[in-house]
Amino acid sequence: MLGAGDVLDPPPRRVLVAGTAGVGKTTTARRIAQAVGVPHTELDALYHGPGWTVLPTFEQEVEDFTARGTWVSEWQYRQVRALLVERADTMVWLDLPRRVAFWRLLRRTVRRRLRRTVLWNGNVEPPLWTFVTRREHILRWGIAKRNEMRRQVPALADSAPHLRVVHLRSQREVERFVDRLLVGTE
Repeated sequence: MLGAGDVLDPPPRRVLVAGTAGVGKTTTARRIAQAVGVPHTELDALYHGPGWTVLPTFEQEVEDFTARGTWVSEWQYRQVRALLVERADTMVWLDLPRRVAFWRLLRRTVRRRLRRTVLWNGNVEPPLWTFVTRREHILRWGIAKRNEMRRQVPALADSAPHLRVVHLRSQREVERFVDRLLVGTE
C-alpha cells in the first residue's frame, strides 16, 4: 500500500475513494477530481430514489460512467464494487480513527436532520430517534461496517493487483495527498 507522500506515476485517471460512512469519501472524491481534472460521479445520487428506494437505473449508470477513460467516485454498494475495482486504477482508502469517523457522521447526520437538508431525489434524514429502532440507520450502519472495510480493502492487494491503494489514516494525510495531486497537475 502507498501513503500520502508516495508518487503516483502515472497520475490517477480512474479513482475510487473508500472508507466507512462519515469519513469524507464524497468530499475527498470531489477534491481529487478537481485536483486531477476529471469528472466526479457521486454514487449516492445514482442509487437513492424517492423514499430511499433504489433507482432501477443504478447499475447501468455505474456501468456507463466507469466505461469512460477518467472518473472519480466512491467505493460503495456491494452490487457494483467488483466493477468499480476492475475499472479503477487507484483507490484512496480513508481509514480515519474510529472517534473521528463517528463524530463526523454524527455531526453530519444531526445537521442534515435539523436543517431538513434535501439529499438525493427529495430524501431527508429520518428522525434521530430512529437510530434506536432501525438497524439500517446511518449511524448504526457506520459503526457496524468499520471493521468490514478494514478487511476488504487490504484484501484487494491480492485480488486486484492492478489497483494502487493509497492508505490515508488522518485528515492531515488526506490534505497532503490532495495537495500533492494539485502540484502534480501544474
